Amino acid sequence: MSIDQEQVVNELYTIRDFVRWSLSQFSREQVFFGHGTDNAWDEAVQLVLGAVGLPWNTNPAVLDARLTFSERMRVVEFLRQRVEERKPLPYLIGEAWFLGMPFYVNENVLIPRSPIAELVQTRFSPWLRPGPVGRILDLCAGSGCIGIGCADVFEEAEVDLVDVSVQALEVAARNVSRYQLEDRVNVIQSDLFSALQGRCYDLIVSNPPYVDAADYAAMPAEFRHEPELALTSGEDGLDITRTILRQACEFLRDGGLLVVEVGNSEVHLMQQFPGVPFVWVELEHGNGVFAISAEDLQQYRDLF
Repeated sequence: MSIDQEQVVNELYTIRDFVRWSLSQFSREQVFFGHGTDNAWDEAVQLVLGAVGLPWNTNPAVLDARLTFSERMRVVEFLRQRVEERKPLPYLIGEAWFLGMPFYVNENVLIPRSPIAELVQTRFSPWLRPGPVGRILDLCAGSGCIGIGCADVFEEAEVDLVDVSVQALEVAARNVSRYQLEDRVNVIQSDLFSALQGRCYDLIVSNPPYVDAADYAAMPAEFRHEPELALTSGEDGLDITRTILRQACEFLRDGGLLVVEVGNSEVHLMQQFPGVPFVWVELEHGNGVFAISAEDLQQYRDLF
């Protein structure tokens, strides 16, 4: 596809015009939806509104507003990058929503979409033991969305956002500042637990790289814009998860809980460790999230 930008900006004028045109381009080019929206209409509306600096939930009456020439050019450029380069929409507009909260994102972090959001909303009940939660670790934090979400629901807790990528942590720090959580949320550069000696947590939650080699090779082109470091972890997708399982018990308090997302690599984990009492959480939107207690991690750590 090659968009004739001059023709488009001279023939289309309103937001509604550009939404309709975007729908046609998406359909013709078979664009993949899965980074914040799951259908062409929502994607088109958010793309056009985002291009002109309006929030996704703007009053629908604005659809008939005419755009300036520069706004029309910006919409066309966003659409070109979305369709020709397959760049995910959140990277174009610099924002993704998670737990009903907006987060800044760029191509140094995964686009927030973890089903762990459902557990955050329920305060990890019934798997997290009752009582106060003093310290939480978001391991492989990326944009920081999970840890910041935890800080929002556990108002008494201190949260550490940990990632090996300095560039990702710059994004996380920007999101911490956005929600004015600097007094409770720390941003720490560390290769998993290596820089966390002496720290102990009530809850460790992680969305680590877990895509296996076969799944990564089959992913739509949109995923190639996300950092491979944050997606893949060895042939079976579990290299980092096994390290987390070996080491996490050293950083969990008695009664503490580890929650990890492994997606489709769930099948590999179950095959490798059939005797380990992982609790596979039933979720409405997604799969492949397990919980395991500090005590069980200690008991089975030699297997990992």
